[in-house]
Amino acid sequence: MSGAPAESGRVESGRVESGHVSARPVLRLRSVTKRYESAAETLVAVADATLAVHAGEVVGLAGPSGSGKTTLLNLVIGWDDPDEGLVERRDDVTVGWSGLAVVPQELGLLPELTVRQNVELARRLGGDRQGRALDAVDDSVDDLLAELGLTELSNRLPGELSLGEQQRTAVARAVACSPTLLVADEPTAHQDELRSDMVIGALARSAARGGAVLIATHDDRVLADVTRVVRILDGHVTDG
Repeated sequence: MSGAPAESGRVESGRVESGHVSARPVLRLRSVTKRYESAAETLVAVADATLAVHAGEVVGLAGPSGSGKTTLLNLVIGWDDPDEGLVERRDDVTVGWSGLAVVPQELGLLPELTVRQNVELARRLGGDRQGRALDAVDDSVDDLLAELGLTELSNRLPGELSLGEQQRTAVARAVACSPTLLVADEPTAHQDELRSDMVIGALARSAARGGAVLIATHDDRVLADVTRVVRILDGHVTDG
């Protein structure tokens, strides 16, 4: 597929609309292939994938279960290495919640910390994109928890929450530092329609603050509101 799109997103009422994007992508994949070997066969999970994601974009990576979405995200994040091709992340996509933030399917919340403390810890560790420390306890945390319907749950531990509430906490943690690149794997899988809108809105606002967002999903509610949809099937990535 072609590298640079002409448009990206700004947010109105939780929706992404067309707007300007930077010329240099935050993330670029160049002919990336990932294989898994077993005694019986070689599985090509991602096949010669090319993709670019720019600041200000929310890109939806669409495909059915088993299509290669999670494998591609693991390559983007750096949790796995490609067998062929290059994964290029801009220099400011560094380790830490302000550079690269992730909403994994397993969520990865710290079980001994409350909802609020999980979000505050990300702010304390991540800082902002210029490397400056953020106040872990300020009004923006309250606003973020309210935005995602978590205010009344803020002092509960993850084990006391439903899966949907845990997932929204993981989203709150990911957007807390306005990261340069945010990668989310099925972030609405445990949400009803109202709360899906909350999640989509939070991710879109992260892009509107200048971040790049890549969402793997087969949820049509998400795909209706992203800047651009990229499809993956049997490891092959295509536009539209």
